[in-house]
Amino acid sequence: MMEDEDDDYENYYYYYTEAAQNTNRQRELWETTNWLDTSLGDIFAMKNSCSSNPCKNGGTCEDRRGDFSCRCPEPYSGATCEKVEDRCLEKNCHIGDCLITLTPPYFKCSCKPPYRRPFCQLASKQCSPNPCKNGGICIRNRQRSKFTCRCPEPFRGRFCEIGPYDCYEEDSSTYRGRVNQAENGRTCLHWNSHHLLNVPFNAFMEDADSYGIGEHNFCRNPDDDEKPWCYIRKNKEIEWEYCDVSPCSAEETPTEPPTDPPEIFQTCGQPEVRGTLKRIYGGSKATPGKHPWMAHLQIQTSPDGSGHFCGGVLIKSCWVLTAAHCLENPVLKIQVSLGKQNIKEKEDHEQIFDEVEIILHEEYKEKGGVPYNDIALLKLKPVDGRCAVETKYVKIACLPDFFLPVGTYCFISGWGDTEAGDHSHQLLDAKVKLISQMKCNEPQLHGNRLDESMFCAGRLRKPGIDSCQVNGANIPGT
Repeated sequence: MMEDEDDDYENYYYYYTEAAQNTNRQRELWETTNWLDTSLGDIFAMKNSCSSNPCKNGGTCEDRRGDFSCRCPEPYSGATCEKVEDRCLEKNCHIGDCLITLTPPYFKCSCKPPYRRPFCQLASKQCSPNPCKNGGICIRNRQRSKFTCRCPEPFRGRFCEIGPYDCYEEDSSTYRGRVNQAENGRTCLHWNSHHLLNVPFNAFMEDADSYGIGEHNFCRNPDDDEKPWCYIRKNKEIEWEYCDVSPCSAEETPTEPPTDPPEIFQTCGQPEVRGTLKRIYGGSKATPGKHPWMAHLQIQTSPDGSGHFCGGVLIKSCWVLTAAHCLENPVLKIQVSLGKQNIKEKEDHEQIFDEVEIILHEEYKEKGGVPYNDIALLKLKPVDGRCAVETKYVKIACLPDFFLPVGTYCFISGWGDTEAGDHSHQLLDAKVKLISQMKCNEPQLHGNRLDESMFCAGRLRKPGIDSCQVNGANIPGT
């Protein structure tokens, strides 16, 4: 009987140890296998990483078991074929510009007449063939490479290429004409110029065709600005300028002035236009109407006409909020402009007020170079019985009744200093992040100079395009 029991025990031990060994093998398999990469991947068929078509610009997606790679057609490159390779780096187009193309050899030269391709080194005869269009007469210049076109009415332009119907409608974003000259007389760069590979608007941007942008240098308005514009090259720098194109004439129907003009704004803090134009390196030009509550203050403090300017915010139809330090010196004259975008130009949509009442904060003071309670109000005197009128370009800002949490991103805007050290004539904006008061007041930063009436925003140690003076504290990045 004992022998039988011993045999049963041995059999039990054998089965038990075999089961334990199997369990150990399963545990070892579990611990040594990356189930996230295999089992889950198999369950989702590795979810075919190419199913979302991540490759842009005609790139071919190749599945890599949970990842993907893109095989890019020339001249594209990058992880998702999002970059355009500059095939002009080692090319010299001499008297012309190098353009990126989508067909071999993926570049070509655009020559200034009378120079000719392939590399714009040799010049043809000035007027043979005739470069002037629409019956224009080519007139030779003493200098072999120069000529002028005498255009018949009603054509104009360097090559008589601009006809009487080449104009832009009220919605200038629909302009598809052939004007390629800026208001300053410079010829526009081609949208596929290698100089424009690092700017947001070029022939290789997403949906370029829908904006009328392609392998040409005709003026366009892809960002809903006031009128068509283009990029130019000036002193080896890329800039943008409005184009020498006229608005289409339209018969105006007379409208009777409203008998009861609006005194109350229907909305606050809601701009008509959203988005920012980052047309040039390192700068942000705000679209017209993006900050419709901005006020431009032109302040005269001397009989000789000298003075300065400041920014303000329209908070009610007859009230503008601004900084007290702008008005601390005796003010001889002040002009408030609303709806302003370019302070060097007279704009049709601006509203101007020449008579205002100035109200400084009663506890405004400056201590240690820092203004405290740096706030003032301007009361506008009504013109024709009314103050500011709500339009696409003029709206009031909302006054908050709560504190924004640290880390919130906000916009600042104004005509302040640029990185070049001069004042911008275009309204600029920048996005900044709110920083805690405690952090800003640390000894190594601003040494407890900020009080509860101020806030801190921007970059603490690295000033940039968002550097300005807010609430009177002259602090980089606030």
